[in-house]
Amino acid sequence: MYEWDESLETGDNVVDNQHRLWFTVVNRVLYAFNKGRAREEIARTLEFLVIYSVNHFAAEEDLMLSHNYLEYSAHKRHHEEFKTIVRGQTRRLVKEGPSAELIDNIVHVIKDWLVNHIKLEDFRFAAHIKTKPVLESKCFTSI
Repeated sequence: MYEWDESLETGDNVVDNQHRLWFTVVNRVLYAFNKGRAREEIARTLEFLVIYSVNHFAAEEDLMLSHNYLEYSAHKRHHEEFKTIVRGQTRRLVKEGPSAELIDNIVHVIKDWLVNHIKLEDFRFAAHIKTKPVLESKCFTSI
């Protein structure tokens, strides 16, 4: 099982909570395999990861655009890469079946990508946000 630790925190609670959930989902793949669950259940978990990543990445990308993040395009390409990796691993699982070697490979590829992405790309973006002043809310007017 893979554990979230403080070294992966970006400082943004929403983003960090979403990243924690990713680790939970990766661990579900391992758990399902270790319990002898059917390949369909493992594939569903991986598909959830694809869907979840689409939503998480969209939220991150909106945040980047709202903070005029100059490395937006490169960061978005990394997100697309991850979705391609997970889809490819899911197709491989459906085609080959859930062997210990394949599940180990799937989990390590996903986990390694996530850790590297968080520590390199997400930390860079989090640092960018911290340097930007907080914009005043347009919802309130002075009295």
